[in-house]
Amino acid sequence: MELSKNKLEVINFMDEMAGSRSQWVKKNQYYYDDLAGFLKYNILEKSSILEIGCGNGFLLDAIKPGRGVGIDLSGKMIFHAKESYPNLVFYKMDAEDINLAEDFDYVVMSDALGYMEDIQKVFRGLKGVVSNNSRIIITYHSFFWLPFLRLAESLGLKMPQKKLNWLNGNDILNLLELEGFEAVKTGRRFLLPVKISVISAFINHYIANLPVVNWFCLTGYIIAKTAYGEKETGLKSVSVVVPARNEEGNIENIVKRLPLMGNNTEIIFVEGHSRDGTLAEIKRVREKYKTDRDIKYFIQDGRGKGDAVRKGFAAATGDILMILDADMTVPPEDLPKFFEAIATGRGEFINGTRLVYPLEDEAMRFLNIGGNKFFSWMFSWLLGQRLKDTLCGTKVISRQNYLNLIKNRKFFGEFDPFGDFDLLFGAAKLNLKIVEIPIRYQAREYGETQISRFTHGWLLLKMVFFAMNKIKFL
Repeated sequence: MELSKNKLEVINFMDEMAGSRSQWVKKNQYYYDDLAGFLKYNILEKSSILEIGCGNGFLLDAIKPGRGVGIDLSGKMIFHAKESYPNLVFYKMDAEDINLAEDFDYVVMSDALGYMEDIQKVFRGLKGVVSNNSRIIITYHSFFWLPFLRLAESLGLKMPQKKLNWLNGNDILNLLELEGFEAVKTGRRFLLPVKISVISAFINHYIANLPVVNWFCLTGYIIAKTAYGEKETGLKSVSVVVPARNEEGNIENIVKRLPLMGNNTEIIFVEGHSRDGTLAEIKRVREKYKTDRDIKYFIQDGRGKGDAVRKGFAAATGDILMILDADMTVPPEDLPKFFEAIATGRGEFINGTRLVYPLEDEAMRFLNIGGNKFFSWMFSWLLGQRLKDTLCGTKVISRQNYLNLIKNRKFFGEFDPFGDFDLLFGAAKLNLKIVEIPIRYQAREYGETQISRFTHGWLLLKMVFFAMNKIKFL
């Protein structure tokens, strides 16, 4: 296929720059180290990665992929990439005509869109190299920085560019949507691209992430996935984990009222050293309904709901993992809504929200409502996705994504006695699409709440500051 004049100009320009590309990277090492750190944060270790517009391959190598493939239109860039990084695979290939017979966990396009003539066509071609679980990570420079970047080029501080376009974030999002992709997360980062002792680190990690100031950052980013309805999820069976401590009076009702979902619904009770007859009741109910329901039970080793959830999820066999609080303040009859949302691909982490419909009398006290709203606002800002109710106990994730979350757990540590934030933080780190489903929160009919407003409220506040350093101020 005959190349256009624009593409030929880009190829000739990049061929000319190929020999000096490494020197330019060293000259701006601070910027590229930060970019590589951002990508490594958002990419699971040992993943397969395709980099489009890979240049001489330095960035792909810095990410340390399990399998790394880079493509570029410049033959000389690819020549240098193959020489420098024999551990990776490189092809001279037009991004508008990708011809690769495999799906990748991640597709990275870093500061590359400006060199492309038909970006919509590039996005259309991505469908052949991504799966439902793949993530596309795009970085670009803010238009606000254009005059400063041009000045840096004229002063020899930055590699010259031969860009065909300069799209802003909304332009990119529109083209992604047109081709069947949706954004999971967007944002801006990196305010000071020059290393000045500890000052640059402080500004880029903390000041750059503050509201208003963040708008002036150099690097914009979009993390996207295939949109709902593009591909089947293949999620069929369900495991419902029910942490149960001092909930004797609710056990049989849970089994009777819990709807069947998918091709199998497994109920897993995790008993938490109750003072009443909860364990004996679980055994009785399991025996009574064993011909009709798939019921298992375990006794948790440690304390707290988080420990119970982790034990239940470890034993679960379903494609979809659900949490249902044994107090039944969230009606079991609402769970099919969660199943439908994740099984059809509308979301990848489904979170219940109790703060949409009116609450029953006594269902939640005023201080609890106020605390929920505050923490919801904080965590929406921290995680980069809208959350109305972080503390609703009903949460749903696929078993595969939970296994990926476990791989990442060392990043945060097992610090969460509730289990809610372990899952929320993990889902955000994996860039899963978070969807909230409103439920009608009801007053409990048996037992007493096991949440201490002030003790647990203080613990949640400490989690906010912990998450700031782990997620927002990275």
